[in-house]
Amino acid sequence: MDIVTGAIAKLIPKLADLLVGEYKLHKNVKKNIKDLLKELESMNVALVKIGEVPRDQLDKQDKLWADDVRELSYVIEDVVDKFLVRVDHIQPDDATNKFKGLMKRTTKLLKKVKDKYGIAHAIKDIQEQLQKVAARRDRNKVVVPNPTEPITIDPCLRALYAEATELVGIYGKRDEELMRLLSMAGDDASTKRLKKVSIVGFGGLGKTTLARAVYDKIKGDFDCRAFVPVGQNPDMKKVLRDILIDLGNPHSDLAMLDDKQLVKKLHDFLENKRYLVIIDDIWDEKLWEGINFAFSKRNNLGSRLITTTRDFDVSKSCCLSADDSIYKMKPLSTNDSKRLFHKRIFPDASGCPSEFQQVSEDILKKCGGVPLAIITIASALASGQQVKPKHAWDILLQSIGCGLTKDNNLVEMRRILSFSYYNLPSHLKTCLLYLCIYPEDSKIDRDRLIWKWVAEGFVHHGDQGTSLFLVGLNYFNQLINRSMIQPIYDELGQVHACRVHDMVLDLICKLSHEAKFVNVLDGTGNSISSQSNVRRLYLQNKMEDHQAKPLTNIMSMSGVRSITIFPPAISIMPSLSMFEVLRVLDLSDCNLGKSSSLQLNLKGVGHLIHLRYLGLADTGISELPAEIGNLQFLEVLDLGSNYKLNGLPSTVFKLRRLIYLNVYSMVVPTPGVLQNLTSIEVLRGVLVSLNIIAQELGKLARLRELLICFKDGSLDLYECFVKSLCNLDHIESLYIRCNSEETSFELMDLLGECWVPPVHLRKFVSSTPTQLSALRGWIKRDPSHLSNLSELILDSVKEVQQEDVEIIGGLLSLRRLHITSTHQ
Repeated sequence: MDIVTGAIAKLIPKLADLLVGEYKLHKNVKKNIKDLLKELESMNVALVKIGEVPRDQLDKQDKLWADDVRELSYVIEDVVDKFLVRVDHIQPDDATNKFKGLMKRTTKLLKKVKDKYGIAHAIKDIQEQLQKVAARRDRNKVVVPNPTEPITIDPCLRALYAEATELVGIYGKRDEELMRLLSMAGDDASTKRLKKVSIVGFGGLGKTTLARAVYDKIKGDFDCRAFVPVGQNPDMKKVLRDILIDLGNPHSDLAMLDDKQLVKKLHDFLENKRYLVIIDDIWDEKLWEGINFAFSKRNNLGSRLITTTRDFDVSKSCCLSADDSIYKMKPLSTNDSKRLFHKRIFPDASGCPSEFQQVSEDILKKCGGVPLAIITIASALASGQQVKPKHAWDILLQSIGCGLTKDNNLVEMRRILSFSYYNLPSHLKTCLLYLCIYPEDSKIDRDRLIWKWVAEGFVHHGDQGTSLFLVGLNYFNQLINRSMIQPIYDELGQVHACRVHDMVLDLICKLSHEAKFVNVLDGTGNSISSQSNVRRLYLQNKMEDHQAKPLTNIMSMSGVRSITIFPPAISIMPSLSMFEVLRVLDLSDCNLGKSSSLQLNLKGVGHLIHLRYLGLADTGISELPAEIGNLQFLEVLDLGSNYKLNGLPSTVFKLRRLIYLNVYSMVVPTPGVLQNLTSIEVLRGVLVSLNIIAQELGKLARLRELLICFKDGSLDLYECFVKSLCNLDHIESLYIRCNSEETSFELMDLLGECWVPPVHLRKFVSSTPTQLSALRGWIKRDPSHLSNLSELILDSVKEVQQEDVEIIGGLLSLRRLHITSTHQ
């Protein structure tokens, strides 16, 4: 599914399957399908072109036509999917991932099915609707630029963000000014008093960047610290709880306290501590007045409180004492703007070529020294190792408008970001707009996001045999390279999550609303129109005390394809029986346990036969219904961190399309079922205790990531496992946990003797008593097989010898090493 073309891209091959599959449709029906196919292919091309034009520049008729066609594409796909699922008795073709039946039907049965579900009448009705839509539109009015080529992953991006941080201030010439306001140095009375500094400036100047840099630089000087984002629609209780939790006071009773009790608890907690608290992005003076009561002026331990805001009046309310200071963010200087802009586009060159000098200066004038604008625009002009031609720069210059000024920065910033958005390929537009479901300042896990893209149908097959996850990973990296999302790095310097800048979030929420891409309900008064056809639904309930009623509008819910719920919005979760074509259901982190009054009857999940993604991680469930085996199209099942869940029903192992299975130390219930997961790529948390199950692992040929647990291992069991491991040629990440200290050394010996790691192995973790014999064995056999190993974690190593240190020193790609030795 695509923000630009709706369901058409996926619908075209499905209609083609109807023509060549074993359905024996009447020749008149086939002719109608062929005609419909040709019409949709033509419409698909037109929609792609329309998607490259900013919506406010489109002809009104073109805009209405595109909306109508996208909406109809969803209706058509629903009709086709329901027909195919019923004909095939929910048994898809395992080998092709297409909607083809496994069994030949008799002519009598097929006629009965066709009559019962009315495919012929449905196709004819669809054609009539398309003709009506076409009649309302002049087909010859669309004039658009050429599509933009996708870019490759840019290894210089992390250095660019470091450069931006430096230029924003904390590591550069503004360091002295800001630190003077904080008065960190000295022993006099003024440095001991609580000091507040408010950083103020309009969106995109780098207030949060500066605040984070300050936080990282000085946090070690304090007893406790917290960095808490607020945003436009904050809930006082949540903000106070977040501060307490971040400071290190995660008591379970916090959810039961009201505003006044939380303020008192925070006040008491900080009374005798030297603390650093940063409250980011405050919009409301009244909110600050409530929070401020928690911070005592009598604390003479040198505590510091920093706020950031876009509103100067808010900054003044944050700094009422003579000891407080307002720090006004200023745009970058001309030289610093050039430095940041040119570093992004010409990272390996000595400077900007003469042909780009003038247009570069003109673009930077319109960016007004705003880092977000500079980085975003520069990323739109950078194309891998190639610099875009000058005419592309000229087009961009004209698109920006009059540029950023004090009075119109919000409008023009949105225009700048809009240019970058419309410069994206259509599949990246879709993936970016999907991020509007996440609340402000969310830390968005990379892998979970990509798996949801896959399940939504946003990720298209690359080369034959390429994992859809790896294709989605490329999409994710491209959005980072385009500076549309901000990377979050782990301790290895690898991106594991992202954030969306609030200005970008503002834009994509607006675009998503206009395109009817998602419906977001956040408890702030918005609602679903009874006339709208909801396709994706996200519940965020920002106001935690707001007692919203469950959604019950069946008319608008029947076509919903995707539901994501962020706690505590589970209270307004509609009944699962309302959804006929649901593909994605994500309830991760919502309390579904028996002790919760918000308990959800998961038995209804078994009726969601179109489901591709089921997210139940950290929900407190203790049982999974056997009906889950009905979900024959399920690709992702995330059950992580559910410690009360004792086992999986055997029906889970009927899910032959399952690509990702994440559990917590689950025993495979029956021998002979694990091998059914022929599509599995990621298998986490399986507990193996039988030889036959260890043997079955070797048949999961597509595995890339394996986390396996052994409770009471034996030599025979380990031999079966290692033999299976030798068949898994695509393993990139291997995590082994063994609870038996007596036999764990045998397992490592077998790995060293009998297994040659695949050359693309990146991560090896042994969370078990072990020795380095395996590492020595691999190196002696063929050291090139560890050339990509970047992470090596070995717990409870018996002894580390000089030879082992030399071997580890030769692992040139190694970025993280953790070895715990038991040798005394």
